[in-house]
Amino acid sequence: MAAPNENFRRLLRTVAMLSDLGPEMTAERDFAQTANVMLSALMHSTGAREGVLFVFIEKPAMLNSITTQGFALIPDPSVIPLLPRHVHALTSMQGAVLLAQSSYDTFLSANGNVAPELFRCVTPLKVAGKLVGAVALGRREADALYDEEGLQYLDLLCHYVALAVQNHALTQTLAQRVSDNLRLMASLHGFYDNTLEAFANAIDVKHVNIHGHSLRVGLFGKPTVLDAEEFREMADHTTVGHQIVTGVQFPWPFVPEVVRWHHERADGSGYPDGLLNEEIPMPARIVGLADTFDAMTSPRPYRERISLAATLSEIVRNTPQRFDPSTVQALLLQLRRDAVGSNRSPFLEGAAGQLAPTDIDHLAANLQHKTSNGRLYLT
Repeated sequence: MAAPNENFRRLLRTVAMLSDLGPEMTAERDFAQTANVMLSALMHSTGAREGVLFVFIEKPAMLNSITTQGFALIPDPSVIPLLPRHVHALTSMQGAVLLAQSSYDTFLSANGNVAPELFRCVTPLKVAGKLVGAVALGRREADALYDEEGLQYLDLLCHYVALAVQNHALTQTLAQRVSDNLRLMASLHGFYDNTLEAFANAIDVKHVNIHGHSLRVGLFGKPTVLDAEEFREMADHTTVGHQIVTGVQFPWPFVPEVVRWHHERADGSGYPDGLLNEEIPMPARIVGLADTFDAMTSPRPYRERISLAATLSEIVRNTPQRFDPSTVQALLLQLRRDAVGSNRSPFLEGAAGQLAPTDIDHLAANLQHKTSNGRLYLT
């Protein structure tokens, strides 16, 4: 009769612990303190005198201790790296498992800073079938063995502890996202202020380099082809634009160089600095091709828009002399996806039907022939 009475008293203690854990798990306090209270309850329910409460970290997979009790010499934090088979074994467990020499390697790795042999049993902490942590217990009082009833009470308590650990992880994730968003907002505010300052400087008519810039750029709308002097004045927009945006702290540091060098060409015929080939940064090569493509396929006061087929033929004809081959190849690839309807959203509005996939394939083959100097296979 003594054993049933003892089990009943232990059940009552477990229910009392559940009642006490509720306020502890929802209290506004440091989670390390809450974790310490939860581990004490788990150890008390089983009579353990040593225990560790771990949280599971997915990438890289590991168990990282939140709190430990009773162990004389154990690192803080204690870390146990996990292989996929360890994660699978812990996730598949239906409750507490007694550990033996033959089963340590099934659930825990020996490659951490704590020896798995210190633990006598391990219980996974799971929420909706997902591993969020684990409880590892060492020796019991008087080195007694863990009994079935005690492990059942441990499983009951661990269900609620798992929820608390999961809520803590979600709170940490949310706090990190809020922090990241605040940093982004601060960056955008700084970007906004820098932009206003740059624009204020740009409209300062006393600035000798910027004065008259809008009039010069307005030459783009001239109804006839620009003469040499007009082209020289219009070309100033690259250097003037570079001066305007240099003081702006863009989230993308390459913006100023794109503004300055998007009219450079691989053969050195571009402006303003006559850069050659690899001297032109890749972002500037991409924008330069996009600018050329847009200019040719858009109407101008002095000409109609050029057809898509003629535009691509001209671009391929001038590659690699003027345009970057890999950039042109990427353009052809996107347009081919448009042609076969595989792009989730059209790369170029209204392009569908203007070119057949075979036409683009022919252009791509021509490009490959030119860039490989006529060789069929590259070695």
